[in-house]
Amino acid sequence: MARDLFGRDYKHKRDDEPEIRVTDRRRILVNDDESADRNPAAESPSLKPSYVEELEGRTKAAEQKTLEVQARFEQLRKQLQSETDETRQRLNRAADERAGREKAAFIAALLPVLDNLQRATEAAESGGSSEVIAEGIRQTASSFETALAAAGVEPIDAVGEMFDPELHEAVETSEGEPEDEGRVIAQHTRGYRIGDRLLRPARVKVGRYTDKANRAME
Repeated sequence: MARDLFGRDYKHKRDDEPEIRVTDRRRILVNDDESADRNPAAESPSLKPSYVEELEGRTKAAEQKTLEVQARFEQLRKQLQSETDETRQRLNRAADERAGREKAAFIAALLPVLDNLQRATEAAESGGSSEVIAEGIRQTASSFETALAAAGVEPIDAVGEMFDPELHEAVETSEGEPEDEGRVIAQHTRGYRIGDRLLRPARVKVGRYTDKANRAME
């Protein structure tokens, strides 16, 4: 029997004796355990039926589509709001410009009235005749009526018309013939309107028929 360097006995292996090999499987088992820890789903198959998974997929797709539609709707809403604001501002500017032009045109139409008033004043101060002064006043009134007509202002017919409380203001009554009952027989100040809007009612005298007036006329 031979001894090794440490004094232990060992037997010489014969050439015809088969060699015994030992495989260490501890490392393999450890690696297998680590793989199982890293991928638990691989050993845990889904327990859901296929139609449930299909419904879940459709639900997620529908939710995504809904989000896309909502985002598109919000974008269109903001765009429409912006266009509406721009249109409103543009219309307001156009209305202001139109009102400014109409105001300037009305003032320009009144300038001849001022010219006639100045001429009538100069004629009165220079000792002009009453006819000249009267003619200046008539021209002034005519120029003013022309300016009002150009602005769409119309006088209200009153004398001879039946009293209309929406157009006339009765400031006086006068007894008269039966046909004068409720009729405008005189006008103190003229009324005006523009389109359907009343600017000022006509201040008028209205006829009234009574038995006392009838007996007095007899």
